[in-house]
Amino acid sequence: MKKPIILAVDDDEQVLRALTRDLQGAYRKDYKIMSTASANEALATLKELKQGNEAVALFISDQRMPEMLGVDYLTEARKYFPNAKRVLLTAYSDTDAAIKAINKVQLDYYLMKPWDPPEEKMFPVLNGLLDDWQLTYIPEFEGIKVVGYQFSPKSHEVKDFLSANLLPYQWLDLEINQKGKDLLEKHNLKPKEAPYVFLEDGTYLTQPDRRQIAEKLGLSQEAPSELYDVVIIGAGPAGLSAAVYGGSEGLKTLLIERRAPGGQAGTSSRIENYLGFPSGLSGAELSQRAITQATRFGVDFLSPEEVVDIQAKGNYKILTLGSGGQINTKSVIISTGVDYRRLDSKGVDSFTGAGVYYGAATTEARGCSDRQVFVVGGGNSAGQGAMYLSQFATKVHIVIHKADLTSSMSHYLIDQINSTPNIEIIADSEIVEAKGEEQLAELVIENIKSKEIKTYQANALFIFIGARPYTDWITTDMQKTEDGFIITGRDLVNRPDFGKIWKKKREPFPLETCITGIFAAGDVRADAMNRVASAVGEGAMAISFVHKYLAEV
Repeated sequence: MKKPIILAVDDDEQVLRALTRDLQGAYRKDYKIMSTASANEALATLKELKQGNEAVALFISDQRMPEMLGVDYLTEARKYFPNAKRVLLTAYSDTDAAIKAINKVQLDYYLMKPWDPPEEKMFPVLNGLLDDWQLTYIPEFEGIKVVGYQFSPKSHEVKDFLSANLLPYQWLDLEINQKGKDLLEKHNLKPKEAPYVFLEDGTYLTQPDRRQIAEKLGLSQEAPSELYDVVIIGAGPAGLSAAVYGGSEGLKTLLIERRAPGGQAGTSSRIENYLGFPSGLSGAELSQRAITQATRFGVDFLSPEEVVDIQAKGNYKILTLGSGGQINTKSVIISTGVDYRRLDSKGVDSFTGAGVYYGAATTEARGCSDRQVFVVGGGNSAGQGAMYLSQFATKVHIVIHKADLTSSMSHYLIDQINSTPNIEIIADSEIVEAKGEEQLAELVIENIKSKEIKTYQANALFIFIGARPYTDWITTDMQKTEDGFIITGRDLVNRPDFGKIWKKKREPFPLETCITGIFAAGDVRADAMNRVASAVGEGAMAISFVHKYLAEV
């Protein structure tokens, strides 16, 4: 954390050295001591300090200086840091000016020269002033700042990317936060061009995409090696598990993720049924632990980046990236997981990112404080999202097609929901329309059985309505179900065109696709169990079959 600053100004070099020495001796542990013989130089420094989000706790200034009087300097200095304490150094003949300055610049104190011994004549006064200043001082957030509008799709995209990658940031909503407005004014920026991302080095990005943010923050954008033993596409639980086992077993391993580690599990506020964590853990925590573990074993991690094509040439696979680059590998594990299905009710698409969110409960929860929130879906993800949102929202409504949650949600979550007073279940119902102007304002909900229609005030809608595999990007002749899930192992043998595609004498390994050396693990695979623990197990299994495949080639 940056230390607050004590700034001393005196045109007498000998006096300035003595003053600086005394201040250093007493306060350098908790404050940064700065000094100058020029009032003009001090004012120029204050402008830089303000732009650098520094904090000034105390001004000490001589009264009689050739460039300007101390009272005039303190008047200007106050414009930059109005809460800083102000002390004037005076000779006996200047006491009248000092007394008048108490009213003119709200002077806090004046000290007579000389102040020896400082333990008696200076430090008790300054200690009291600094203690008073600390009572109202709130340290400036030093990390990334995002300035934008709460119900802006672009702002949501930026926040979601930073949150998913566990990058701490401060959100400043331009509609309600004066600090955000001040920040734009200081840099002469236009509110209509928000969002802006302000970085710790003082630079900023305007309406950035994920790739621009990643590049600025030093996230890896290029694969360090030309050839890998295995490339894992997707850093959900299955991909992370495969990366850990691949790296720990000596395989040259690359993990590629298009958005952020963790997949759908990474957005979960609390996973309470994962083995070994009796009090539960968040999806973000699980993801971060796994990434740390994988990198410790030498796994390369490329994010945000996506694979847009796979081609098999002989014993090698060539991956084409969204950025245009290519990666060569001996084997591939596809663990791209699933996306939430889109809700096709009237008006919903118009408010995506502006009150309507797919997943993202942990990202947008604080923006839902004292608001009416709706959750669509009856699975564990919906239940976990509703529980997290209930900590912020006035009321959380869970909209489900069925009469209750027993057939689709874990018992422990149902018990938690039933014991949470500000969560309400709207059963046997569906959303038929979303209404609003620039942001979501109302939801029209119909009871499937009675056909009764009600309109609810709604500030946010979070959608968790099942899984759609992320496999549309695969252009090669991959065998999939009608829903797009990848078929693997013995299930391929029963396909009518199996003999035309599969040219090995052996049958496909479990988890192996119809293309030798390409495997699928986790929720993207047909007939997967859709549980974090099973995905982790499949990731580890896939590496064992990679070893067997590599032994053949």
